[in-house]
Amino acid sequence: MKRYIFALLTFGVSAFAMSAAPSILDLKHSLTDDHIIAPESFETQTRQLEENFYIKNFVVPGQDTGNDEPASGAVYEERLKRLPSEIELPYNSVVGNYINMYITKRRGLVADMLALHNYYGRIFEEELLKLGMPLELEYLPVIESAINPNAVSRAGAVGLWQFMPATAKGLGMEINSLVDERRDPRSSSRNAARYLKQLYEIYHDWSLAIAAYNCGPGNVNKALRRAGVDNEGADVKKDFWQIYDYLPAETRGYVPAFIAANYVMNYYRHHGITPTVVKRQLTTDTVMVDKYVHFNQIASVLNLPVEEIRMLNPQFRSDVIPGDYHPYALTLPTQQCLSYIMSEKNILDYDRELYARRSNVEPGDNTAAKAIAYSSTGDANLSLASGQSVNAEANQELATTQASDKVVRLTHTVGRGESLRDIARQYGVSATDIKRWNSLRAGKVKEGDELVIEKVERTTPEEVRIVSAPTVTAVLDNVAAQGRQQQQAQQASASQPEKPAPAKTTKPATNTQRTTAAKTTTHKIKQGDTLAAIARKYGTTVEAIQTANGMKKNNTAIRAGETLKIPAKGGSTSTSKAKTSSGSKAKKASRRRR
Repeated sequence: MKRYIFALLTFGVSAFAMSAAPSILDLKHSLTDDHIIAPESFETQTRQLEENFYIKNFVVPGQDTGNDEPASGAVYEERLKRLPSEIELPYNSVVGNYINMYITKRRGLVADMLALHNYYGRIFEEELLKLGMPLELEYLPVIESAINPNAVSRAGAVGLWQFMPATAKGLGMEINSLVDERRDPRSSSRNAARYLKQLYEIYHDWSLAIAAYNCGPGNVNKALRRAGVDNEGADVKKDFWQIYDYLPAETRGYVPAFIAANYVMNYYRHHGITPTVVKRQLTTDTVMVDKYVHFNQIASVLNLPVEEIRMLNPQFRSDVIPGDYHPYALTLPTQQCLSYIMSEKNILDYDRELYARRSNVEPGDNTAAKAIAYSSTGDANLSLASGQSVNAEANQELATTQASDKVVRLTHTVGRGESLRDIARQYGVSATDIKRWNSLRAGKVKEGDELVIEKVERTTPEEVRIVSAPTVTAVLDNVAAQGRQQQQAQQASASQPEKPAPAKTTKPATNTQRTTAAKTTTHKIKQGDTLAAIARKYGTTVEAIQTANGMKKNNTAIRAGETLKIPAKGGSTSTSKAKTSSGSKAKKASRRRR
């Protein structure tokens, strides 16, 4: 009897144990793992994201209420279950650990990602909806890149969706020295949606597709074989949790991190993370560019901060759009797209010489340098005029003096309710320039503040002297001859023995000399300035500027931040009698030819 009772009890305990054995679903909810590797996005420093132009100019960060207490696992599970999700989002301790990390140590990172999601999230959703994909996938960039289009991983993956070069090129994305479409928010989102759809069509399970996105289909297939579920029937459910123990350490944490990202991007309010406030909505459009153009040219003509163009177009690695290779889409604020189309010629002409690339160069050919030397002794644009007269047979007239720009410094007293943007619009300058001119760190001003405004005044059409096209060649010949005469005179003086200098006599300054000295101004060198460009701007010559600043004739190097003395228009602070006499002779000869 005792044996019978013992056997009965043993059978009952065994049956109970078998009935209480954990199922796959139970494993999903009870998993613990202290050896997983967190995605690199958790290492992102918030200061990196806060440098993003969008965060700095379009949103106001929310105020953190400090409610960083983690909730219980049961609360997390219940909230995840309520999310309207096509992809299964189960809870377990690994997911809970990631959620706790987001809402405690990485609260600032969550706030910045919410700000960036205001702009990039719309792009993610549009591309996913086009292919009928679950919108939960829009939070993959949260764990891939912390929604940073310029993120680069230790393994070399780049962009919002962290594509490796081989995967990106396999999807048809362009990667070269000037363009990297992995950084392009629109292109990378479109191709990420395509790639995820292809992975889902292989596995018919989103958890496996997401895992394969992280470690590649080869590793997932290997894990399926090792787990012994790859040869089971088609009706057998295969998912991430069945092969968990056979996946790489980083991938084991990848799907739990994805679930945690969905939680925190939807339930951040429950943890005291205040949503960011959009100061002004950024609406954009694209324009096709089929010319080689630099961001600085676009920014200068359209009066846009170059940082904004970079933020909208991170795929262009060196601020250059190589549109002469093939047309590229340029993203701009909507109101600026028409401005680009209307101003394209002015944009391409702006500082053309500075951004031009040579297509043909002969070794030892210094013809171009000689032409520049000759033009510096006379009117600055005569060499340009010669090229125009050669290439355009129908030219009727050409300007022999180039229209120059003059910078005038004004003082503006801030009125009640005025902002930097209002003042910039009033004077036709940018708010960024006003901040730079006045060394303002913050973008705020108050009533009564005095601000320096630099206004550019252009030469009026009446000040530009016109000559007929046939005369230009003669004028150019005269300028070239004058340059040769000066070179010969310099060589002759160098070959003669030095004579003792006559005693100097002090003479009172003439009215003309005093007037010239009074007109001398200064120019602070900016990035991209050249002596030739500065000379054109102030209506003087390179040689005059070199003389005024004690520079050698063969020295044209200047450095941004330094200040140059600019002599009076059309002259130099110190000119020799020989140059004056030769200049007057050249003028007389020029009058006789005309």
